[in-house]
Amino acid sequence: MTKPDKRVAVLSPVAWRTPPRQYGAWETVASNITEGLVARGWDVTLFASRDSVTRAHLHAVLDKGYEEDPTVDPKVAEYLHISEAFERAAEFDLIHSHYDFMALTYTRLVKTPVLTTIHGFSSPKVMPVYHKYRDGYFVSISDSDRAPGLNYLATVYNGINLSLYPLQESSGDDLIFLGRIHPDKGVHLAIKVANLSGRRLIIAGIIQDEVYHRKEVEPHIDDRNICYIGPVGVAGKNELFARGCALLHLNTIPERFGLVLAEANAAGVPVIAMDLGSCREVISDGQTGFLVNNVTEAVRALGRIPEIDRRACRSRVQEHFSLETMVDGYERVYSTIFDLEAKKRP
Repeated sequence: MTKPDKRVAVLSPVAWRTPPRQYGAWETVASNITEGLVARGWDVTLFASRDSVTRAHLHAVLDKGYEEDPTVDPKVAEYLHISEAFERAAEFDLIHSHYDFMALTYTRLVKTPVLTTIHGFSSPKVMPVYHKYRDGYFVSISDSDRAPGLNYLATVYNGINLSLYPLQESSGDDLIFLGRIHPDKGVHLAIKVANLSGRRLIIAGIIQDEVYHRKEVEPHIDDRNICYIGPVGVAGKNELFARGCALLHLNTIPERFGLVLAEANAAGVPVIAMDLGSCREVISDGQTGFLVNNVTEAVRALGRIPEIDRRACRSRVQEHFSLETMVDGYERVYSTIFDLEAKKRP
């Protein structure tokens, strides 16, 4: 294990604050990595918005994330932010980027090695950038979300701070949905499950697709059986976990990781998820929830929720998806990079 005597720059997105007040999975992971490294003695500089909260050195060129400041143009914000980190690259032994494909275009302009955690491929149209820079250093967040030909050093699962999500010893009666209001996340399917099972569904999250929300979600909201409460932060999530008998995650496309799956399990809440993408890696079928292929199977799985041991849900998260486990994984990756870079030197 490399001693934490290296200087690391963590490049977080700037759509939202790091960590986010409510929505912002990539910012959440960047924050967890940063704080975990600092706790172990690493010298870390976090590149994020100026209102971010961290024990690392904070470097910012933007006061707020562009999603929280309508006066800021997103592209201008992103490139001011990314370029700032790479213009200071010589100050660091490693840049750890959480910035999708855009930061890759700077990597050959600096001598400092760059590790990119791929949180998901936002569109097939971005793949030419990944292919051009395929010889860089990459980490995937699940085995299922990998593209052929990239130089992956490891899969490191996202980790959460378990102290933020205390175990809910007893089960509530409600079904809960936490995530983006978008067809990809299958909110309409969760509504069908609720209606067929006769259980109340509480929906929380940002509306990312207005047309979808208006046509597929809003007509069903009656504030009795189907409720929408908007986006929530950690406290709001815990209130929902206390009320929930199960989290519905009926994604319609392969999941990249699914941070909310780990958060729910950490609180002891079983998850019913579509068997697409990483859901099979995060959820242990029959142990921490159930993997299904359609609405009918999801309704049937609700009848088996009493079989799930809530403490077993939390134990699995502690073992595989804790902040400590994630930082362990990244320390190993960092050590590999430093060894490879040392071999390049004459």
